[in-house]
Amino acid sequence: MAEVGAGSNRPAIVFIGFMAAGKSAAARAVAAELNTTAEDSDELVERELGMPIAEFFEREGEAEFRRREEDLILRMLAGAAADPAPTVIALGGGAVESERVRRALSGHTPVWCHVEEEAAWERAFRDGVRPLAASREEFGRRFAERQPLYETLARAILPGKARESAAAAAHWLAALRGLPRVRMAWAESRTGSYPAAVGVGALDLLEAAWRELESLPDRVFCVADSQALRHHEGLLPHREQTIEVEGSEESKTIAQAERVLAELAAAGARRDDLVLAFGGGVVGDLAGFCAATYQRGVPLVQAPTTLVAQVDSAYGGKTGVDLPAGKNFVGAYHMPLAVLADPSALATLPPEELAAGFVEVVKTALIAGGGLWERVRGISTLDPASLEDVVFDCARTKLEVVSEDERDSGRRAVLNLGHTVGHAIETAGGYTRYRHGEAVGLGLLAALRLSNADGVREEVAGLLRAHGLPTELDPSIEADAVAEAMGRDKKATREGLGFVLLPEPGRPSWGELVDPDRVRAAVDELYARGRS
Repeated sequence: MAEVGAGSNRPAIVFIGFMAAGKSAAARAVAAELNTTAEDSDELVERELGMPIAEFFEREGEAEFRRREEDLILRMLAGAAADPAPTVIALGGGAVESERVRRALSGHTPVWCHVEEEAAWERAFRDGVRPLAASREEFGRRFAERQPLYETLARAILPGKARESAAAAAHWLAALRGLPRVRMAWAESRTGSYPAAVGVGALDLLEAAWRELESLPDRVFCVADSQALRHHEGLLPHREQTIEVEGSEESKTIAQAERVLAELAAAGARRDDLVLAFGGGVVGDLAGFCAATYQRGVPLVQAPTTLVAQVDSAYGGKTGVDLPAGKNFVGAYHMPLAVLADPSALATLPPEELAAGFVEVVKTALIAGGGLWERVRGISTLDPASLEDVVFDCARTKLEVVSEDERDSGRRAVLNLGHTVGHAIETAGGYTRYRHGEAVGLGLLAALRLSNADGVREEVAGLLRAHGLPTELDPSIEADAVAEAMGRDKKATREGLGFVLLPEPGRPSWGELVDPDRVRAAVDELYARGRS
């Protein structure tokens, strides 16, 4: 290994994560895709020690091992700039406990191989050669201590099956190296995988990927929100054609879809071209539906520009348009090639639009519970510049849910928390009285009442009020119209309409049948003046 100064502009792709997370296998897979070699710190340190790590632990103790490991890894990271080919490195699970290693990683691209504790324990115990996997209690303690370090350091995150994901992610990881302000989570589902990138410069990842991936479509046909285009056209790559759409719910119609499809055909778009959706949830749903159906499906990249789209609607492959009977009654599942979310686009949103998007942040944090809910409940000012990490963590939450249930037949339903009543309010108001997020906020209050989560409901109502969001339903929208719209909800089955309930943050359930009288009471309560 060559040793050079730290002023490198050739960052290495460095795999970090707990023991048995699959770091070594992932590094080898990425190196093979990038036509380079992978270095493994555990293998190299054993070579320098002249004995297996477990034997050295027993003879010299953990402190001496960590000293020798740290010295080796610092040399590896410093030397990464000497090779013109991409350097791929896998680090031992405990390497990040060194402050010097953490500082050295800041000039590189750390990739966290995420693994659940129980899965890691089963693999490590099965291997039988890991000195720190002898005690289940000690294993759990170290796992809990290291998780925040991995999370803080990670520029990219691979899901639990990192070994399988790594090859598909390889060229996107290589492209990410030149974009230090962008973080990426790799999305996995039954029908496809893709990068979800969040950060200033996220759309530059597409051009960087073009240099890395010959298989990417090189002709872009953009469907853009007219306001987003006016403010942020400079974020977009070269396009063959740009089709403008108004970003209001009235644009999510069969007629608008027909117009977009006709313009794609007139412009000569082919099946091997790319549709780029640039705008909020309306444009993402409409452009995604057109991409799913044009010539039976063309590649799609989502470039969300609103908070609701960046934290929720751009991910997971749901596309669709509305009918007078209800919201999203016509649609298709069409996984994107990538989701590229640049939070700088949020700076030009009207305050009321940003606040409406914050409702989806609250919803996602309620579903996730834990640290995300603690952070979100403490947000007092919606400053777009400070929302980047929250956007990324909300995206991760949604991707984790979708990975288990792509087609909405099980756990993915939890993402509808607040939406059953919320969509009905939108429909009853003709899609003009409330923004989507405002209606969902009211729906959250109803869902929490049905969940008997009165304390959480009071806190959420306080959050909504603090950000200028409604907590009472406009009397011009009749309760009967809301009930009728719920009766036509597309999620209803012969058993009835299942609700998502949340007795406490982090514990959602779905498909819960609720007595219609209780539902009506929860809706009626939204009209009661002066009540939370």
